[in-house]
Amino acid sequence: MDTAHPASGLVLEHSRPLRLFTLFILYVGQGMPIGLFWFAVPAWMAVNGASAGDVGTVAGFTALPWSLKLVNGFIMDRYTSLPMGRRRAWLLGAQGVMIASLLVAAGIAPEANDVAFLAAIGFAVNMATTFQDVAVDGLAVDIMSEDERARGAGMMFGGQAIGIAAAAAICGFVIEDYGAPAAFMVIAALIAALCGYIAAFAEREGEQRLPWSEGRSHERNLAIQLEAWGPLLKSTFGSLTKLVSLLWLPVLFGRGILYGGMTGATPLIGANYAGWDTSAISSLTAMAGLVGGVLAMTLGGWLGDRFGAKRIGIVWLCVQLAGLAAMYFSQSLWGNPAVFTAFVIGWVSLDLLLTVALLPISMRLCDPSVAATQFTIYMAVSNFGISFGAFMLGRTDAMGGLSSIFLVVGAGCAVALALLLAVRYPRRPEYYARQAEAAMVFDSAAPVPRERRG
Repeated sequence: MDTAHPASGLVLEHSRPLRLFTLFILYVGQGMPIGLFWFAVPAWMAVNGASAGDVGTVAGFTALPWSLKLVNGFIMDRYTSLPMGRRRAWLLGAQGVMIASLLVAAGIAPEANDVAFLAAIGFAVNMATTFQDVAVDGLAVDIMSEDERARGAGMMFGGQAIGIAAAAAICGFVIEDYGAPAAFMVIAALIAALCGYIAAFAEREGEQRLPWSEGRSHERNLAIQLEAWGPLLKSTFGSLTKLVSLLWLPVLFGRGILYGGMTGATPLIGANYAGWDTSAISSLTAMAGLVGGVLAMTLGGWLGDRFGAKRIGIVWLCVQLAGLAAMYFSQSLWGNPAVFTAFVIGWVSLDLLLTVALLPISMRLCDPSVAATQFTIYMAVSNFGISFGAFMLGRTDAMGGLSSIFLVVGAGCAVALALLLAVRYPRRPEYYARQAEAAMVFDSAAPVPRERRG
């Protein structure tokens, strides 16, 4: 701690509980527009007769900004308001755009068959959400210590799941009773409340809360800030092109295919096979997200700390593949409420647990000076997978029916599993310290020797 500037107010660098809570609540807020546009809106469309192609179109445009967000990281690492910290100015700006876009959507009041507008507003809101996502991810890499990362990953994605679940449940009922504009207004109000919390904390001691407040840039941020595009691009390219990093990208893409395919398949199965309405599908999705969020924050973080990210990722992929195979071969049972309920809770929970397991590996591969850029590129690869999964959902009629999406998703998971089994991804520093007694620093992005167990 800087003794010349004693801690005052909410300062993330001074409090582990505050860091974990902040990452949690920011991901809750990030999950709200996802719950609205990825779950409640597709369910509303499906119940009102939208085809797989229409749902897939809206889902694809909604997911597209998450595939393009690699550009966000370059911008954020190059330009920021350092007196406010490396990420907070971007957080506040992104949320302002989200609120404005939702208010415009509420004013226009689209119907369920307004595919073009729903795709456009889904794209706009999620574009702003991606800037928040990149800012939060960069904040996590900047502010968390290594021993917090597994638990932090659980808090982040558990929080996102809870935000998605809450938004899906609330918006499902609101859309059913009051229409889509009311749902847009509700999410805008909740995001506005989160802006108040962001304005209350600082990343590091002495920084501004708001642009007109007193404060200064922190020495650590000044030391690592890259003020030219050349060094930024060089550092990013050098870190990304290491062999272990290149072999990490297909794992992330495969996980993305899972989420993109299953997000769109869920309302279609619920409406067309189980005969459920919008609120019922949204309620089930919300419950699944809540279950998954609690598991991610408790079981997911603990297992990652106890057994390691790679081992736990392998376990979750094996279980997910078994579930996908079961659904593919049991199409005649899709109308059974118990089967549909088990399917939704299962894939949502396993996807969250898998994400929590893999996140620390992505963080370890990042160069701190380009953390937002590199981490964002990793997440963008996963989101390209989401867009691909949503696109393939729209092609299921040509591939033999909705069940074919389980083959596409299964193929992505199988590739990810094969790489986790074959490649030596970086582990936590204490593992290497046991093999090199004098080594105090390690290259987290280089191939590493197999760990010796005592």
